[in-house]
Formats: sequence, C-alpha cells, structure tokens
Amino acid sequence: MEQYKEKILDFYERNKRMPGYKEIMQFCGFKSKNSVYKLLNKLKDEGVIEKDAQGKITPLSLGELKVLGTVQAGFPTAAEEDFSGTMSLDEYIVGKNKKSHYVLTVSGDSMIDASITEGDLVIVEKTENAKIGDIVVACVDGDWTLKYLKKEKSGYFLEPANKNFQNIYPESQLTIGGVVKGVIRKY
Repeated sequence: MEQYKEKILDFYERNKRMPGYKEIMQFCGFKSKNSVYKLLNKLKDEGVIEKDAQGKITPLSLGELKVLGTVQAGFPTAAEEDFSGTMSLDEYIVGKNKKSHYVLTVSGDSMIDASITEGDLVIVEKTENAKIGDIVVACVDGDWTLKYLKKEKSGYFLEPANKNFQNIYPESQLTIGGVVKGVIRKY
C-alpha cells in the first residue's frame, strides 16, 4: 500500500495534477479499475486523498511540520531551538473549508511589490465578497487578473503592485472570483 501511495504522490509532484484511474492502473500494475477504486478508498480512509462524487481525487493535506521557534531577519541573534509543536499548513492557510479554495500559478510581474512573482502559487478563497485592499482574482471586462481591489468615488478599480503598470478601471464589468489567502514559492 505504501509504495502505491508514494507512486501516486510522486506523479502529483511531477505533473502538478493527480493521476487518472488508467494512469494508476498502469504504474501500479493493476489489471482492473476496481483495484484502483479499492486503493483510492483506502488512501481516502487514511486521509491522504479526497474523492468527490465523480471520483476525482485531490491530495488532502500538505501535512504537519515541526514549529521550532522564530528566526531574526534583521540583526543576527543567538539561535535556540524551541520546539513549539507542529502545525498543519492546510489549517494555517486554508482553514476548515478546503472546498472553497483553489490554487493558481502566477504569470507576470504586476504584483512584485506585494511579493508575488512569476511562477508563485497563490491560494485563493472562492468568494465574491472582498474588502478594499484585498488582493483579488478578478474578471475585468472579460479578462482575468490578480490585483489589489480599490475604490474611488466613481467605483471599484484594480491596482497593481508594480509602478510600471497602470490601474485597471472596468469599462463595463468587474467580477471578483476570489481573495488571495496565501502565496507558495519554491526555491
């Protein structure tokens, strides 16, 4: 069971998507989709994956990591390891309602002064309710973008976090698709 779990998670890591039933059959050496179905149900019971009503699978958790204390980003200080327990990145960033969140890969550099750069992953809460100043995923006159939500007397607009870009004022429509809750960057 453990080797199958590793194969599925390795596939996810390499391809940035979960494998389909036929792919799992192939790399696990199964002869039937029923074997895949049983494996996925066991992985679901273990809390490794989640399955929706259509059988689509998603990884369930980023796992828990040790919290060892703080580190000074200014002047160096003596470091002491202070084991403070563990934390779940899912709980920290997403909270309890995982189904209302999704991940997007960032393209472009209009948000670099908000520390969001090309290739970063943003974790977005799907909602139409955003506050002024939130970083939002928004559809402006038919095109999607990632910007700060701002408001003037004339109405809402989107503001980039890069002085080389102009504010975006909708000609006819501005729809909020979600609010950014976190950024993931891999070095």
